[in-house]
Amino acid sequence: MSGHSKWSSIKRKKAAVDAKRGAHFTKLIREITIAAREGGGDPDGNPRLRAAIQTGKAANMPTDNIERAIKKGTGEIEGVVYEETTYEGYGPGGAAIIVEVTTDNINRTVAEVRHIFNKRGGNLGTANSVAWMFERKGQFLIDASKYDEESAMEAALEAGSEDFETDGEAYLVTTDPAQLHVVQETVEKQGFKTSDAQLAMIPSNTVKVEGKDAKQLLELMDALDEQDDVSRTHSNFDIDADTLEAAAE
Repeated sequence: MSGHSKWSSIKRKKAAVDAKRGAHFTKLIREITIAAREGGGDPDGNPRLRAAIQTGKAANMPTDNIERAIKKGTGEIEGVVYEETTYEGYGPGGAAIIVEVTTDNINRTVAEVRHIFNKRGGNLGTANSVAWMFERKGQFLIDASKYDEESAMEAALEAGSEDFETDGEAYLVTTDPAQLHVVQETVEKQGFKTSDAQLAMIPSNTVKVEGKDAKQLLELMDALDEQDDVSRTHSNFDIDADTLEAAAE
């Protein structure tokens, strides 16, 4: 397993802990609101909203919070107007980084993201400075502790997935982005519970980062993930497992 993949697993564990404390509720609410605004308030006809609601419920978000976020998105009740945008840059060791944000103040957010990059040895780039190194794919998880690998893989491949791999304590299923929720629903109909459906940016190649650069890069990624307006981060780094495990402790 690559260091990049390992870091994805660690981030999921951190997010789960933060969600239980309520630290990530704000980000989840923003995602639900945006999804409802873009595709309507019916989760049956809005795959992005359905995935956002599933994530919220998995984090034990109260139903009232979810319903209120949906109504803000559809305009049934007044709420903050959010914008989505993407920033690109480089971190220590030459790692390419993509930062997706949801914000009600673009000027504030770009200033804070630039400060995080500069403070930790990175630099914010221009549009498409690193995006060309990534390809957008759909991804979701199957709990590896509940299902054997062979049956889960067979179900994913029959459903039309592009790739299947073991990622920490889960099976990671990769799909064409347009087919994400079709594949996910097909797998679920075969009796497999899924989670964490999202559109991810997958790097075409990775960059090995070691030593002090690796430590500083992980501090940069952590700081970005903790910034309130940042919804997702993506990178092409490859860092050895021992360094990643130490960073997670």
